Amino acid sequence: MRKESRLNRWIWWIVVVTALVLLGFIIGWFAKPTHKTTGNTSASSQYLREFLDEMQPDQIREHLRKFTQLPHLAGTEQNLKYAEQIKKEWQEFGLDSVEMVPYDVLLSYPNKSQPNYISIVDALGREVVNTSLAEPVPEGYEDVSNIVPPYSAFSPKGQPEGDLVYVNYGRTEDFFQLERQMGINVTGKIVIVRYGKIFRGNKVKNAMLAGATGIIMFSDPADYSAAGVKPYPDGWNLPGGGAQRGNVLNLNGAGDPLTPGYPAKEYTYRFSLEDGVGLPNIPVHPIGYHDAIHLLKNMGGQIPPNNWKGALNISYRIGPGFTEDFKNQKVRMNIHTNNQVTRIYNVIGRIRGALEPDRYVILGGHRDAWVFGAIDPMSGAAVVHETVRSASKMLSKGWRPRRTIIFASWDAEEFGLLGSTEWAEDNAKLLQERAVAYINADSAIEGMYTLRVDCTPSLNTMVYDITKQIASPEEEEEGVSLYESWHKRDNWTNDRDAPRISKLGSGSDFEAYFIRLGIAAGRARYTKNKKTERYSSYPVYHSVYETFEIVEKFYDPSFRRLRAVAQVRGGLIFLLADSQLLPLDANQYAVSLRRYAQSIAQLAQLHPEEMKMYEVSFDSLFSAVENFTVASREFHERLENLNRADPLQVRIMNDQLMYLERAFIDPLGLPGRPFYRHVIFAPSSHNKYAGESFPGIYDALFDIENSVEPEKAWEEVKRQISIAAFTVHAAAMTLTPPA
Repeated sequence: MRKESRLNRWIWWIVVVTALVLLGFIIGWFAKPTHKTTGNTSASSQYLREFLDEMQPDQIREHLRKFTQLPHLAGTEQNLKYAEQIKKEWQEFGLDSVEMVPYDVLLSYPNKSQPNYISIVDALGREVVNTSLAEPVPEGYEDVSNIVPPYSAFSPKGQPEGDLVYVNYGRTEDFFQLERQMGINVTGKIVIVRYGKIFRGNKVKNAMLAGATGIIMFSDPADYSAAGVKPYPDGWNLPGGGAQRGNVLNLNGAGDPLTPGYPAKEYTYRFSLEDGVGLPNIPVHPIGYHDAIHLLKNMGGQIPPNNWKGALNISYRIGPGFTEDFKNQKVRMNIHTNNQVTRIYNVIGRIRGALEPDRYVILGGHRDAWVFGAIDPMSGAAVVHETVRSASKMLSKGWRPRRTIIFASWDAEEFGLLGSTEWAEDNAKLLQERAVAYINADSAIEGMYTLRVDCTPSLNTMVYDITKQIASPEEEEEGVSLYESWHKRDNWTNDRDAPRISKLGSGSDFEAYFIRLGIAAGRARYTKNKKTERYSSYPVYHSVYETFEIVEKFYDPSFRRLRAVAQVRGGLIFLLADSQLLPLDANQYAVSLRRYAQSIAQLAQLHPEEMKMYEVSFDSLFSAVENFTVASREFHERLENLNRADPLQVRIMNDQLMYLERAFIDPLGLPGRPFYRHVIFAPSSHNKYAGESFPGIYDALFDIENSVEPEKAWEEVKRQISIAAFTVHAAAMTLTPPA
């Protein structure tokens, strides 16, 4: 009997324990989080709304007015004063820490006692025509000193003299057309080209490769005047006396020309000026179209194709040299620019993360300007200033982001992205381990039509999400979201019903972070209607006419467009810093990789006979893209089912998302461009401003039909395909379960 009772007791205990285990399993199963990966807690969402609403147009207006009263060229006393003012105000706003970080970099300035100019000289060497020494100063700024005259930074000194040759925009294809179809050799000649289409440094490089002894660049009304708009101050077009300043380096991501790859500290070894990276070896100078007319109107030689003609009332003849009546006249360049090592200052502010202080989200934009810089860069700097103020206000309300936010005011961007690149080099080890994303904050407005976003594909979904939470700034679109306004005005393509998002090129401070270090990056600004407004960039770009008044009177009188850009940039920073799960989308990367692979394969298929002869195949690349697509899909499925209550599991998945961009970095870099290490994205070799996908393959295919060693050229194509295939496959592996 006792035996039976003990047995019953054991059975009862087994039943009870089994029932409790089963009950615990059921409770655990139904308690499992089911949030979407881009979701936020309700508290974080509320803070996001308050943060976006805190940004005020009137505050942005005052920030812009304050920082555009005086010229502030990199390396000057006034730019240092603005840096000190920004540091002081960021501290007063309430950031946890703010510091100024100096570097000693190579900068370039005109010689004040020997001005730069172009002249037409007669047979006796007498100057018949001279170009302007300065731009006419806009009204209200007559008493302002230290306005640097138009010049090409880093031009070598020199006074070359010779016949002039007109080469359209100075693009690679323009020089090819000049030499191969027109039969004109520019060796020993001075070339003159229109600004626009490509980065000015690429124009200079092309002229050097063609054998020219100097290059003059001018702003043609066809490229720097909008139809029906008057010149400044009555409108926002470039006046005839206006000219575009700018650097003419070909750094390819090197940073300071004398310390490539390493931060330009006091102790850093420096190359000699002769060995500096990317420095041109022929004189360069910019002029306005009033001066250009005097150089071009008497040109002789062939009449060019129609697409080489601008909007000036001249024939645009090619040359070389002038017509019969002026054949004894030559063009002489008089360039006396000095290069010198100069101290620059970045301002770095931080909000320490509450839970993951070792994960960094960066918002950075430059402060230095060629003159007043009301559009470039101060419309962006004013937006950063307002973002810092608004974030600090949220701190005072009890909010603190999950991750650390770093705010940066970069110096010397106009001289080759120097401040941002030196800081990236200085902190490369930390950034490679800790940086989540970099959002760029250069010019916030370049047109009056709609939003423009360039970013890495993993940011696409987040960009769409945040723009749905922001109101359109357009007066006639009350109650319409920025997303809807943007979608209506700039739909992607026929195969995708969404607003257009473009690839990142270069020409701004994200370069070192994205293309060298592999940190997810993006930028947003207000832009023109590219379908109807065919002018290049914006008309007064890098001229003395980039004043506060041109923004207030024409570009954004209400300052609501600038607030919308502030909200986009700030919103991206907020979501990246405060979301429990990083709002990065690997599936979007997969979609983009497939499109890029198809595009580059189609480019190669323009040479079907050679593809067959040299056994060139893209199968390995398409296979790798398929592997990546499967890996990204399965990764996001696991993300949906993640136990968010387990901080270790959350951290593991977040790290896989954060390091995805790093997986596309090749430590050897691209051929001839070691600091461009991203295998999927890099600036075009022929235009720094434009982004190319699979740049290694693209460069290998460029002009391959004219290769003197076709077999060797196609072997390089095959090598680049294999590098791309390996890299994409390796990136896919980083998305698989850790064990």
